[in-house]
Amino acid sequence: MTATPQPIQATTAPAPGRKLKVERDSPLTLLVFLGPAVVLLLIFLVYPVIYTLRMSVDRGLGGNFSRFVGLDNYANLLNTPSFVQSIINNVLWIVFYTSIVIVLGLIIAVVAMRVSYESVIKAVVFLPMAIAATALGVIWDFVYAFDPGIGMLNAILGIVNVGPIAWLGNSSLVNWALIVVGIWGSTGFATVILSAALKAIPTEIIEAARTDGANEFQIFIRIIVPMVSLPISVLAVTLIVNVIKLFDIPYVMTSGGPGYASRVIAFELYKQDLSAGLYGKAAAVAVVMLLLLVPVMVFNVRRFRSSAVT
Repeated sequence: MTATPQPIQATTAPAPGRKLKVERDSPLTLLVFLGPAVVLLLIFLVYPVIYTLRMSVDRGLGGNFSRFVGLDNYANLLNTPSFVQSIINNVLWIVFYTSIVIVLGLIIAVVAMRVSYESVIKAVVFLPMAIAATALGVIWDFVYAFDPGIGMLNAILGIVNVGPIAWLGNSSLVNWALIVVGIWGSTGFATVILSAALKAIPTEIIEAARTDGANEFQIFIRIIVPMVSLPISVLAVTLIVNVIKLFDIPYVMTSGGPGYASRVIAFELYKQDLSAGLYGKAAAVAVVMLLLLVPVMVFNVRRFRSSAVT
C-alpha cells in the first residue's frame, strides 16, 4: 500500500502594502545591556581624552590646572630638538620596522607551508614574542656590547678583524640597531597571522595558476599578496600602533641616548615632561600621539568596509 504524498505548504507572504511587524526591544532592555558598556567607555575613554585635551592647553604644574596657556605647549614642543628627533625616529620605525616585519613574516609563512615541519618553524620564529620587551632589551644589550668578550656581534666581527663597533653609542647607528631588535621580536607574530591568512586561500586557484604556466614568483606577487592584502593592512595597522606607543626597548637599551638620538614620542613624554612635572607639556605630547593614531584608525575602518576578510 503506497502512502499518498502530502502537499508542501507554501509560506504565506504578506499582502501587498502590508508591513511586517518588527519586534523592538524596550528602552529598559537597551539600558540594561548597553548601559554598563557606555559607562565604562565614558570613564576610561571619553573622560581621559577630554581631561588630556584640557591639560594640554594648561601649564599643568604638578598635575593641576594652574594657568591657561593656549597652544604654547605645542609651540614649545616644536622648538624642542629632542621632540623633533623623536618624531623622526618614530617615522623611521614606522617605515622600516613595519615593512620589514611584514615582508619577513610573509616570506617565512609561505616557505613554512611547503615543508612538513611547519609547526616547528612557526614555534621557533614566534618564540621572541613570549619574551617581555624589557628582557628582549637586556638580551640584545649583551649582543651589541662594545666589548668583544661580552658582545656577540662584535665577537663575530672580530673574527674578520672588523670592529669593535659601538652599536648603541653611535648616534648614526643606534636607531637601526634598535629597529633590528624590534624586527626580531615581532616577525614571529607576523608569521603566525599571515600563515593563518594563507591557509584560507583556495588551493584550486594556485593549482590553476600553475597549470596555466605561472611560476612561483608570479603566483606570490599576483595571487598570494593580493589575496592576503586585508590581513596585511590590519597587521600593518597593529604594528604602527605599537610603534607610536613604543617605549620599553629604547628605555631599557639606551635611555634615549646617546644624547637624545634614540628617543621616541612615548619616551619623550616620560623623560622630558612627566619626570619634570610639566604635565601640560606631557599632555600635549599625548595629544600628538592621538593625532598620529587617528588617520591609522580611519584607514583601518575604511579598509574593512571596502574589503572582505580573507
